[in-house]
Amino acid sequence: MNVKTALILLVLALATIFALVCVLLTRGRVPSACQHQPPEQEDTDAGRSLVFADLTPEEMVRVVRYLQGNLGVQLVDASRAKPSDNCIASVDVQVPAKAEVLRFLDGGGARPPREALAVLYFGSEPDPNVTEYVVGPLPTPAYHRDVTVQKYGGKVPYHRRPVTGKEYVDINTLIQWELRKAPRFLAECCESDGTDLAILTTAPRGFKSGDRATWFVLFHNVAGTGYYVSPVGLEVLVEHRDLHVSGWQLHQVFYNGQYFGSMEALEAAFMASSLEVIRIPKPRADAVLGSMRPRRPPVSLGPLQYEPQGPRYSVRDNYVTFQGWSIAFGMNPNSGPRLFDIRYRGERIVYELSLQEALALYGSNCPGGMSTRYLDGSFGIGRFAYELVRGLDCPYTATYVDRHYLAESDTPKTNQNSLCIFEHDAALPLRRHFSDSQSLYYGGLRRSTLVIRAISTLINYDYIWDFMFHASGAIEVRVHATGYISSSFFYGQGTDYGNRVGPHTLGTMHLHHIHYKVDLDVDGQLNSLETQDMAYELVKDPWSMQNTIERPYLRRERLEREDEAAFPLNTPMPRYISFASPKPNKWGHPRSYRIQITSFAGEHLPVSSPMERSISWGRYQLAVTRRKEEEPTSTSVYNQNDPWTPTVAFADFIDNETITNQDLVAWISVGFLHVPHAEDIPNTVTAGNSVGFLLRPYNYFSEDPSVDSPDSVYFSGEQDAGACGVNPLACLPSAAACTPHLPSFHYGGFLNI
Repeated sequence: MNVKTALILLVLALATIFALVCVLLTRGRVPSACQHQPPEQEDTDAGRSLVFADLTPEEMVRVVRYLQGNLGVQLVDASRAKPSDNCIASVDVQVPAKAEVLRFLDGGGARPPREALAVLYFGSEPDPNVTEYVVGPLPTPAYHRDVTVQKYGGKVPYHRRPVTGKEYVDINTLIQWELRKAPRFLAECCESDGTDLAILTTAPRGFKSGDRATWFVLFHNVAGTGYYVSPVGLEVLVEHRDLHVSGWQLHQVFYNGQYFGSMEALEAAFMASSLEVIRIPKPRADAVLGSMRPRRPPVSLGPLQYEPQGPRYSVRDNYVTFQGWSIAFGMNPNSGPRLFDIRYRGERIVYELSLQEALALYGSNCPGGMSTRYLDGSFGIGRFAYELVRGLDCPYTATYVDRHYLAESDTPKTNQNSLCIFEHDAALPLRRHFSDSQSLYYGGLRRSTLVIRAISTLINYDYIWDFMFHASGAIEVRVHATGYISSSFFYGQGTDYGNRVGPHTLGTMHLHHIHYKVDLDVDGQLNSLETQDMAYELVKDPWSMQNTIERPYLRRERLEREDEAAFPLNTPMPRYISFASPKPNKWGHPRSYRIQITSFAGEHLPVSSPMERSISWGRYQLAVTRRKEEEPTSTSVYNQNDPWTPTVAFADFIDNETITNQDLVAWISVGFLHVPHAEDIPNTVTAGNSVGFLLRPYNYFSEDPSVDSPDSVYFSGEQDAGACGVNPLACLPSAAACTPHLPSFHYGGFLNI
């Protein structure tokens, strides 16, 4: 080898080493951190949304102190109050009347006084009752007024009050005392002395107004799992109407198809061998039916949604803005999420969009299951919206917001991070077209939406409440159901009421019906209801008169009265139903928003049922009524425990008033029939178990407003689609080549149970 060859090889070796070092350095380089850019400031007057804001903990405390000092009666903290005591049941914001709010928001009027609505239980009065007071002005209360008669037409009888946590504790104590009277039976039946059994309430509580007798279902309770799918076959009926706990009694006992007058009678039947006992050993934690513990260790991480340049939405207090949208949001402790003053491009589309009620109605051949009609608002849809799990319940980088409430205690509580807001890329075009004819081009827009979400855990079920805002001007509302099914003990003809999902577990059929209030203000308060649908007409072909053609045509109709605008559940209704403004768009059509419902609801309770009026909102998939300040909600928390004489009966709202050029409200019911099956164990999945509705612009604009979206993509065959200046997608390799800042995972949701 000569010197020249050696030098060439040396240079090549050095070049190779240099290249390898560069590759290694490049691979090992940590991407730079994402640089957040502030979102566009679309509304500098966010403070006006505070007219709708939920109460702060400080305001709740001041209301409690005011009531304690100004009612002239002794008030016991509701967390320890007996039925015979007086207590403050709840305190929430009193949203001002719509006319006052609009004068403030639109007319330059004064800000309405801030007030609270306080619900009190007066159990020690000569005539025990529930009373509601408006207290104000906040933050320094100086007055209160009784609004009970104004709202409900009379005093609210005391037996209608929701059951408090303290009442449940006292009932549990009574049941445990009674279970001791059948020790041999419990040992044989359940390998238990009763103290380790879980007790689940049913509702309503009797057969007529004034009743307060509840069936309680008993389950094996294994720590860390859902007891709801492990019934032991034992159910007890407790009479707890008396204001004194000492007057409560266990009235009946049910086991494996037989009824007994007491636990002593059940024990006697067992000892006499006249009772068939199904032995159900206590499940092991590693083999219990409802365990959600992972069965496989984690492997590679899944996809992560993040914003390379920070959120493109803005949240301030109770106000969120996003690409032309602005929304005031809140949470009613009873009925759940509520949104106000929803605007797009500065124009109000919806004044109020709020959840009203969630009904779960069961069937079974066991007494607890067959009598259950849960009205979840009486338990607290908003109150039981707990902390969300970052990265699973919502995207890891979502904005999380605390919610505060005061219920069954004189001290406010906080559900931290219980509402989330995020931009969601659906990985689906909102619109697109690939042109292969005449000219070559591609145009599209990704479907990116703003989502406001909360999740309520109501005993066994978890409801995911979604409110989504699209670049097309559409509002989408969806509810997803998950959590545990409720079950009965499997015996006899149980499969007439569901499917067997475990050795002794019947997944009981039930229906979910959800009700919403939508106060649309389409280009102003005065709207009319218009419908459109198709029909066929048989006509002669103009160019060939000897032939005929079936030609589809559009049938348009304006509905004049409320009775016409009440569409019964599960019956055909016009495919296009719109709130129409008297003002036209550019093309001469009324500016409108269309209501589009997606639901597969079960059958409504027969109208002949004595409790049907309490859920009469469920008669209709859609009902449109004149908006009235005295008809703020379609139901009441008092309907659960007295459905036979409902405090609020929605059917009375529909009284055939004119609905032409009026301030209108759409009341929307969605739901589904759920027949539990093997795949509902351990949990019901959200896939296929979601329903909802859309509010879609219909001739409201002159064109699709999403054409103004900064996310639009367009390039032609003559352009370089890989150039960042031509196609924003080509900018992603550099613009998104950064590491998102992920906050440390923390969860405090168990602290406030």
